[in-house]
Amino acid sequence: MASLSSSVSHTLRVAAGLAWEAFQSVNTRIPDSPSPHPAWAPGPLPKSYERTKPPLGWPRETDSLCPRCVVEVRDAIVAGERDISELVEGSTGEIPATILEENGRVLIRKHCESHGSFEDTLSIDPKLSEVLESRFFGRDFKAADDAHVHRHGTSTIQYGRGAVLTVDLTNRCNMMCNPCFMDANQVGYVHELTLEDIKRILDDSISFKPRRQLSVQFSGGEPTMSPHFLEACAYAKEIGYWSVQAATNGIRFMLEPEFAQQAAEAGLNMVYLQFDGVTNQSNAHRHISNLFDAKRVAIERVFEAGMDITPVTTVVNTVNEEQVGPILDFMIDNSDMIGAVSFQPVSFTGRDEEISDDDRHRQRYTVSHLAHELSRYYGGKIDVYRDFYPLGSLGAFTWLADHLRGPDVSFGGMNCSCHPNCGASLILVVNWQTKAWEPLTAFFDIERFVSDINVITDSARGVGLSKMQALMAFVRNLDPSKMPPGMTVAKFLKLLNRKMGATMSSSTDEDEWNIMWVGGMWFQDLWTYDFRRTEMCVIPYATQEGEISFCAYNTGVGWRKIVENMHMVAKTGEWFKDKGRHQIYAGDRPMALGPDEVAEENGEIRLPVIQPIPHPGTVQLG
Repeated sequence: MASLSSSVSHTLRVAAGLAWEAFQSVNTRIPDSPSPHPAWAPGPLPKSYERTKPPLGWPRETDSLCPRCVVEVRDAIVAGERDISELVEGSTGEIPATILEENGRVLIRKHCESHGSFEDTLSIDPKLSEVLESRFFGRDFKAADDAHVHRHGTSTIQYGRGAVLTVDLTNRCNMMCNPCFMDANQVGYVHELTLEDIKRILDDSISFKPRRQLSVQFSGGEPTMSPHFLEACAYAKEIGYWSVQAATNGIRFMLEPEFAQQAAEAGLNMVYLQFDGVTNQSNAHRHISNLFDAKRVAIERVFEAGMDITPVTTVVNTVNEEQVGPILDFMIDNSDMIGAVSFQPVSFTGRDEEISDDDRHRQRYTVSHLAHELSRYYGGKIDVYRDFYPLGSLGAFTWLADHLRGPDVSFGGMNCSCHPNCGASLILVVNWQTKAWEPLTAFFDIERFVSDINVITDSARGVGLSKMQALMAFVRNLDPSKMPPGMTVAKFLKLLNRKMGATMSSSTDEDEWNIMWVGGMWFQDLWTYDFRRTEMCVIPYATQEGEISFCAYNTGVGWRKIVENMHMVAKTGEWFKDKGRHQIYAGDRPMALGPDEVAEENGEIRLPVIQPIPHPGTVQLG
């Protein structure tokens, strides 16, 4: 029976290939039809030859930042000694940089006349970096009518509809972690959005074109500590967001069994869960001695409430880099509950901005490290050069879906069209019952499929003929002989249709197969900063001062500290006096794994809570 099924699949593939060639022999002789102009877009969907790209390859010159000048200027602005207009109207702290290959690495090198020279590693594998850049699909639309949200000088976002809009609800947190983008609980003040702030920020986010960000992510600090968390989820859904996420440590989901269900009912779709390893010891740098046990409880509660889970791992060399393989094992073993994992090579910012050069070079971890570690761990089953694509390459599927959906939709598809140096991912096809898995690229030729998509979308023959071509392209690029055991062509097509939002067929029936996205998202810090990446950011922060690139907000010129100081609601001491101290789980102690449990250590009951130490307040901008 298996042999017969294989023979049928092979015949289908050959037939699809012949049909494709026959159709294109006519299609390519006819002038391209005009692309549709969806209501959400500032213009017609661009042809492949109309999409632009940033300067790529090396050696190349770019604009970067001096790690010392930036801190001096930022601190002076926060102290009221310099004006914020310097960042909007000038190029304060900016210096030229060269990206080059040397001694088997891709480096960024720059020199400041005041503070000397700086160098850091962007990749330990120039060949992989070259492959990733060659697979970049092209920029998205330029933003239009957006001056009210994009107004941050050289840090201004210029391209793209975005993939995820991040909104920090509060800078308060119930943990004391290292690393931490925002230095939560240690900055001496509280910055927390009111419900009115949240609604205005979300309204602004859909007020220009391209109308985008099908996913909004509430973050912090710890977003579930905001008194408006549930209302924020509900309002995001009310105005049309397709997916609502929370970047969380999961503690509240673990401590309050009913909270996950409340969040799901409010509109929360995904929990973006901090997850650093599959043992308590590998999470020890988060300063809770049984944190992995807590994460497992949180995962179960979130899954039972019907929400998706994406664990996110900050990877630090010499700290938890050996956990990369075991973490992916854990995801595959629990693929009935988990459909994605995001590895984030460390960005030395926030609490880590003052790291020494020696520690920075020792702890530096890049996407290229991640690719080689996964290949090594799985004995070559994951191929470094075949399986990894830049995050923006998945935009090919979005452009196809945009054409197939037609012009009468409110939002454009999620398009992660960021710079190819921002990260890379591989896609696994996983059977959550048998745990069989295979990289998608082991049996599906994504590179040729992307080329086929360009043909389909460039010719723009309408929804019906485009769907027909897409089906032929799917089947002709599939090698059934290399699919994992139990996978069939029909199941594969059904799986892809489901992941593309039912654009090929209205059926979204599920079976035992799932697609698992394994991402490597590398945020910039002051040593690796490249403004060509900033202007293409697809995960902006939405703030009271507009939308700011993720890296420009957390690193870069340091917009986070400036915005939070401009809009602080209280100094920490005043907040505690008025509202009381919130719990912080830290101190290298265990925590209770539920509302009715206590944590024990060496047979003695230990309180799982310490109080934060308020730091001196910061001067508010006038």
